[in-house]
Amino acid sequence: MGVVRGLLVPFGLWNDWALAAARVIALAALGAMVVVILTQVFFRYVLNDALPWPDEAARFLMLWMTGLAAPTAFRHGGFVAIDMVRTLLPATVAGVLNLILLAMSLTVLLVGAQLGWTHVNSGWLFNSSSLRLPLDMVGGEPVRIKLAWMYLSLFTGMVLLTVVNVELILREVLCLAGEAARLPSYARSDVPEAE
Repeated sequence: MGVVRGLLVPFGLWNDWALAAARVIALAALGAMVVVILTQVFFRYVLNDALPWPDEAARFLMLWMTGLAAPTAFRHGGFVAIDMVRTLLPATVAGVLNLILLAMSLTVLLVGAQLGWTHVNSGWLFNSSSLRLPLDMVGGEPVRIKLAWMYLSLFTGMVLLTVVNVELILREVLCLAGEAARLPSYARSDVPEAE
């Protein structure tokens, strides 16, 4: 179990740091998304002149917010779960079931990361229909944003979820070995947990 404990430490430290940074960026994306949506509402309903870019910009920001916030929710039990069967089982059997479910999740996440990377690579071929960097405001030409930047949110989220999943697997193995009391606690966040 020393090897598993030795592997858990770097995964835990990485997740503490990376997920804290991801939460800050996700909150910034959420704030920007609110501003973009309110801008569109103002232009559409007050000025009666809808802008072409806010809808796509809001989707772009929502994808990044989700990809960066989901790993923290996963780590802290913030996803909705049906745990009725687990509560009826003995602790060891429930732990084995949880380990099996985490292994299945790892498989899905690895496939998702692979698909996300494929989308990123194909996204360099296509431009966003309405998002542009307005370099014409400073004397340059406007630059259309590549869809790969949007697709990168899927890949990033899958990679972060995969690393969290590995940490949860290591923690579950140590719990099954009777070392639950000696597990290092990870940094708590303000993410509410599922009930």
